[in-house]
Amino acid sequence: MSKAAQRPGILGIVNITEDSFSDGGKFLDPEKAIAHGRALMAAGADILDLGAASSHPDAGDVSPEEEIRRLEPVMAALSAAGATLSVDTFHPEVQLFALSKGAAFLNDIHGFAHEAIYPELAASKAKLILMHAIQAKGQVKSKATREAAPEGDILDHICRFFEARLEALEAGGVARGQIILDPGMGFFLGNAPEPSIRALAMVGRLKERFGLPMLVSVSRKSFLRAMTGRAVGEAGPASLAAELYAARAGADYIRTHDAGALKDGLLVQNALESAKNKAD
Repeated sequence: MSKAAQRPGILGIVNITEDSFSDGGKFLDPEKAIAHGRALMAAGADILDLGAASSHPDAGDVSPEEEIRRLEPVMAALSAAGATLSVDTFHPEVQLFALSKGAAFLNDIHGFAHEAIYPELAASKAKLILMHAIQAKGQVKSKATREAAPEGDILDHICRFFEARLEALEAGGVARGQIILDPGMGFFLGNAPEPSIRALAMVGRLKERFGLPMLVSVSRKSFLRAMTGRAVGEAGPASLAAELYAARAGADYIRTHDAGALKDGLLVQNALESAKNKAD
């Protein structure tokens, strides 16, 4: 972080799924998902990111209708509890449903490829989390696959993707101020840790280049598990280390499974930064 420490917004992850890599099945029941969302809010999440379909390589396909069925009761209850909601989906039907139910953010792993709904996105004024993935080529795939990263600098690949998507969205009437950029991490950048490390290290440069808020989502991701040799349930310390680095690098939002750990870590990090600045 710079001299004036500023806490990034914390997105707490609520997976209403049966096969998410980290907690599949734990919150598929609406009441459990609602309770988990409330717990994340109490722990420090500013926004709840609700996902009703997993996107990891081994996940099954979920229809838009099923996503909506899973989301509807959870959105209703958490909205009534005062939560700010984000919905994580690449299906345009689900995105429109989420907007109709008051979602303040949409989170699309395919970077909003469906131009037919750009007028609705523009009219909504919702924040749009535009994620890059190496898999989003030509006909957008339904989920990530274990591909190797493309040749060349991954940062160039990410920048070209963002440039193309931003041009399309702005041509479709979406205001630039609605957009938040996410470089993607883990399998979204390839089957080895190096591209994710490179992208994370360059978050500040991406933010400067595009002049837009950046979101980072590294929680329990495959590249951290590969680096440390830890299982999903043991990846908390590595996740927090990467999240705190992202905050120092200028990330405006961090998406995490453990909102409480991140909130506490940021509190300590900011206190240390403040003390150092006073000493200087």
